[in-house]
Amino acid sequence: MCGICGIVGLNSAAEKFGQPDIVRMCDALAHRGPDDSGCYFADFKAESGPGRVGFGHRRLSIIDLAKGHQPLSNEDGTVWIVFNGEIYNFQELRPALVAQGHRFRTDSDTEVIVHLYEQKGPGCLQELRGMFAFAIWDSSARSLFLARDRLGKKPLCYRVEKERILFASEIKSILQAGGVPRKLSLEALHHYLTYQYVPHPLTMFQGIAKLPPGHHLTWKDGRAEVREYWRPTCRPEPLKEAECVARVRELLTESVRLRLISDVPLGAFLSGGLDSSIVVGLMAKLSNAPVKTFSIGFAEKRYDELDYARAVARHFKTEHREFVVRPNAIEIIPKLVWHYDEPFADSSAIPTYYVSQITRQHVKVALTGDAGDEGFAGYPRYRAVKLGLWFDRLPGFLRRALAGKYWQRLPVSVEQKTKGRRLRRLFEALNLPPKERYVRWCAIFDDGRKAALYSPELRAALAPVASAKIFEEEYAKAPEADFLAATMFVDFMRYLPDDLLFKVDIASMAHGLECRAPFLDHKLVEFIGRIPTDLKLRGFTTKYLLRRAFGEMLPPEILRRSKMGFGVPISDWFRGELQGYLRETLLDPSALRRGYFAPESVRQLVEDHVAARADHGYRLWALLMFELWHRRFL
Repeated sequence: MCGICGIVGLNSAAEKFGQPDIVRMCDALAHRGPDDSGCYFADFKAESGPGRVGFGHRRLSIIDLAKGHQPLSNEDGTVWIVFNGEIYNFQELRPALVAQGHRFRTDSDTEVIVHLYEQKGPGCLQELRGMFAFAIWDSSARSLFLARDRLGKKPLCYRVEKERILFASEIKSILQAGGVPRKLSLEALHHYLTYQYVPHPLTMFQGIAKLPPGHHLTWKDGRAEVREYWRPTCRPEPLKEAECVARVRELLTESVRLRLISDVPLGAFLSGGLDSSIVVGLMAKLSNAPVKTFSIGFAEKRYDELDYARAVARHFKTEHREFVVRPNAIEIIPKLVWHYDEPFADSSAIPTYYVSQITRQHVKVALTGDAGDEGFAGYPRYRAVKLGLWFDRLPGFLRRALAGKYWQRLPVSVEQKTKGRRLRRLFEALNLPPKERYVRWCAIFDDGRKAALYSPELRAALAPVASAKIFEEEYAKAPEADFLAATMFVDFMRYLPDDLLFKVDIASMAHGLECRAPFLDHKLVEFIGRIPTDLKLRGFTTKYLLRRAFGEMLPPEILRRSKMGFGVPISDWFRGELQGYLRETLLDPSALRRGYFAPESVRQLVEDHVAARADHGYRLWALLMFELWHRRFL
């Protein structure tokens, strides 16, 4: 696991950068690779004139600790690579490459990619099983090849200009190169306020893009072409329950086994939820030594899962450590702003940052339970989707009655997590078409709230831009699936890479910790896409198939418990210890004068929340992170 960066330039652009630029870009990624660094720098002749290429690499040593230095080349130095990630089947791929005449100087997975690219070009991606973002300079073809893994576990961003291209694991690295402007993307801001993250390929910076998951980019002679090479399967088939149970057991066990390959100590994040408990259980089954587990809790009991995590740790006899997050987390907010490079409003970045910090004190690699919810229908909102589909089949008079305005007048708590609040949120959106309804349920600021928040100028500028279109385009890519299956596919394509995986990658790599997600093995994901939807959500039982497949392995209380989610008591903190910080930041005159938002609307959000007239905790967190990002980067 590492940080990568580079520049390729032509003509005058080639003359304007040198090795110091690559070193600066590399230094900005030092946290991702504290063990080693390296650069490759060369001139070449392109069709249009002179060219220059520079690669930088920061290494976190996991495989082949002694010889895995990067950048790394093939035998004659015509193909160079910088690589971030892990290829779990590299040992299987190596013998065929040796038989084809390739000579290996290392025992690393990186060198396998180089020789596989020599044999198959972009087709090499079909052979790789793992998580990766890499860049290859092919000096014979005078071309740059960028690739990102199928599900977006590793980040990769880039900027294409008239005569040069820049790329890096993180935006902050690109910003270290000379001549890169820093200008806000209003479209990205608009979508961020809806989804709490900036959806790919956008970033919050105009002119800098994210390479989408499952895509590669080829740049040659100043022209860039992005192509998709893989997407998740979403075609449920009439498979039998027993077959699905057996196959999921087999595939997930194999996935965990592959992710135990390491030349350094490893452990696991343990929340006490179903997914992380299954991963820990399989690790215990496959390991000779006790598994090291790490958990995060809160003083606020309705957010705390430590009792469940302890039960799992006792059950599997792990070496368990835990940490309680308190409101003085204010000390890490500026660190989060710097590490995430763009506004990121998933407040669970706070506990993820802390659990990564304590984990890194003991191991270099941690397995996680990420993607169990998206794959096996674990979110409560999937129950809401099912209810919505039932509602759509009711006679018109019943639909009008159930979606009537009187629901909005029912007395319920202002807190977002209460059942009454969730019920009202469900009924308020029932009259919308299913796709718009799902966007509304996922939104931090819906269209009406954004219109009230924006200044007149911003409202006019963004009037043609619809955030719902992002989800609608993904739904169109799953035409053979029922709506619930298609919705889980949309989350795989958007929420998972742009929020959850991005959150974990940045928070863990801030401490030089590698995270591996067994539920995201692409062979498992391809099978999950074929499983009938009613085996994932049986009635209102979430993760039905996972419970059937692994229930006998787990403590009974883990199977019985309802999903809590990795929530953070932001709403409580904003009414308590962080209230002053919130006011000082969002109501600062310089913030109110930026021109994006109507000052009175921001004040109203703050005052209504502090007075407990409404729960705007997530919305205020989104605005807070945007303002702090603006100060830090613009």
